[in-house]
Amino acid sequence: MAHPAVPAAHPTYGQHLVPAPPTHVVPTRPPVHQVGKVRSTGTCVLLMVLTLGFYSLFWYHGTHSEMQRHRGSGVGGGVALLLGFFLPFTLLFITPSEVGGLYTARGQQSPVSAATGCWILLPFVGGIVWFVKTNGALNDYWRSVGAS
Repeated sequence: MAHPAVPAAHPTYGQHLVPAPPTHVVPTRPPVHQVGKVRSTGTCVLLMVLTLGFYSLFWYHGTHSEMQRHRGSGVGGGVALLLGFFLPFTLLFITPSEVGGLYTARGQQSPVSAATGCWILLPFVGGIVWFVKTNGALNDYWRSVGAS
């Protein structure tokens, strides 16, 4: 008879082998679902003009941080800030894409997408149209989940 602490070398008829549990488990970070801040589009545009565009870095950092905390995924504020300094053109596509992701994660039609970034190709007013559409969609989303 085998010792009870030592498993048998071969299972007998009718016994099933149970796989060993994994030796390491990578924890996943669940979404926190915090609600973001509603930002006045007019005030943001005014601040961007008065600060010669530097407010946009603050806006990118804040909005991407909030979206990441809400969904549990996304670019995040730190990466958005770095992109804003070194590759600002990319955020014109990434930001509306992430805002759209908020809507699609809830099964809703998104009012903005990465294609919204193409508005920047329209001289002078394209940036304003992009910001009004993107910030408006983000504000509408935050209000729909309880922001005031």
